[in-house]
Amino acid sequence: MKYIFFCLLAVAVSCKTENALEAEISKINTDIKIERFDKLFAKITSEGLPDLKTAYPFMFPVKYTDSFWLAKRADTLQIQLFNEVDKTFLDFNNTEIEIESLFNHLKYYFPEFNPPRIITTTNDVDYRNRVIVTDTIAVIALDSYLGSEHEFYGGIANYLKANFNKEQIVVNLANQYAEKYTYLPVRKTLLDEMIYHGKLLYFKDKMIPFKTEAERIGYSEEQLKWAIANESYIWRFFVGRELLFSTDTKLPRRFINPAPFTKFYLEEIDADSPGRLGQYIGWQIVKAYMRQNDVPLKEMLIKSTEDIFNNSKFKPRK
Repeated sequence: MKYIFFCLLAVAVSCKTENALEAEISKINTDIKIERFDKLFAKITSEGLPDLKTAYPFMFPVKYTDSFWLAKRADTLQIQLFNEVDKTFLDFNNTEIEIESLFNHLKYYFPEFNPPRIITTTNDVDYRNRVIVTDTIAVIALDSYLGSEHEFYGGIANYLKANFNKEQIVVNLANQYAEKYTYLPVRKTLLDEMIYHGKLLYFKDKMIPFKTEAERIGYSEEQLKWAIANESYIWRFFVGRELLFSTDTKLPRRFINPAPFTKFYLEEIDADSPGRLGQYIGWQIVKAYMRQNDVPLKEMLIKSTEDIFNNSKFKPRK
């Protein structure tokens, strides 16, 4: 009974501390303005194009002439794209609130952070470049967030388009900042890959705590439950087959990269597993490290694989 009491007390204290932290972060009150370049471009005329190019020079590569942009604006498929984006994003309030919260958290953990201009656009469903971040601008391609069942995504694999919804915009934006602030080492082993992606996911834990764990990693709730239920098995698989310190270049494709399932090459488990389980285990190792060590987030992000792994005392859930 004493053990249970102290566990409950620890949880209560942790929750109280987290609530106080979130209240402090909310006071930062970052104020942003969403610049709907997609709407402006959809209405452009030959007379108005020069002014739009002056306001958004980085959106108009110089190799293309004015006639190219005007023809693109009038293209039937582009008009359909504009209309679908306009319909899906008629109300941008919730997304704007989530981005402001992300920026509040970034400002708290990284005081040098200055909120960029937020510019929305379309990019012909180039889902590999849905969000682009620089020091001064963040460009979001809204045509990759129309909903996973949208007709535009008919030729895209289900495991990729599963996250093509507006709720993932702030997750993808947070991931871009995670990559920006996380030290990128030369990744030689599977464990290097796991820890690096674990850092990115832990960064998102801190920057977008209002999102669920499933949303942060891009799983469905069922996929996350599967990963949690099989965590011990996955870990034994990695350790038993001596994969952690292997430099086999095929391993990231099996356990790290986006895929419909993780390739254990075991009939009884592959079909049911979500992809990227190496990322998931790396996430759990980084979480364990942060529980065991009093290390600021910024410092953890530059720690070596060996430091994090050796000092994590990681034990999978059974």
